[in-house]
Amino acid sequence: MTSTTPTIDPPARTGALEPSRDCPLCPRLAEFREVQRAAHPGWFNAPVPAFGDPDAWLAIVGLAPGLQGANRTGRPFTGDFAGVLLYETLIKFGLAEGEFLARPDDGLRLTGAIIINAVRCVPPQNKPTPLEIKTCREYLTPNIEALPNLKVVVALGAIAHQSTVKALGGRLPKARFGHLAEHVMPSGMTLIDSYHCSRYNQNTRVLTTEMFEAVFERAQAFRPA
Repeated sequence: MTSTTPTIDPPARTGALEPSRDCPLCPRLAEFREVQRAAHPGWFNAPVPAFGDPDAWLAIVGLAPGLQGANRTGRPFTGDFAGVLLYETLIKFGLAEGEFLARPDDGLRLTGAIIINAVRCVPPQNKPTPLEIKTCREYLTPNIEALPNLKVVVALGAIAHQSTVKALGGRLPKARFGHLAEHVMPSGMTLIDSYHCSRYNQNTRVLTTEMFEAVFERAQAFRPA
């Protein structure tokens, strides 16, 4: 299977917040998406949109959809191991209402929070290329800018951190990734880092429940009264 690079206007120019279902901007990801559509026609198999409250004061930036998680269900962190800790934590801190049942029709809703992936399409081996991350930032940036009440961003993992710093107009040498590291961006926005809540990080104890909850405990300092 071969891919060609399309000639289209970048989404940053069109003002689009979400890519189209057949977004062609990253040929490798578009090709992988078509493979998954053929193999799993009942799955979502498309760029996964942001999920949450449009009046959010807290944004959570993840890496990319998991193959059998968000790529299957169409909702960030839904259907994979990482989502259990994330959504249970959001419920605990009053940032989500309802019950998380790992499916998009479970009725769960976010209150004051929104989840945005740095890369919207599932990448092979869960590893987007630097160019794919940069390309999809043309959606990450306007999504963040469209949140009028945003106070703080939590980045899950180093890749999400790096893309978020750039989306917020910061510079990476001055904002190094580290769990619970806190950075003030040029706009005045605060970025808080967390290790990603992946199965690997949880199983190896790189990230514990207590460590993850500490990130959101710190974020509460920015919650509007």
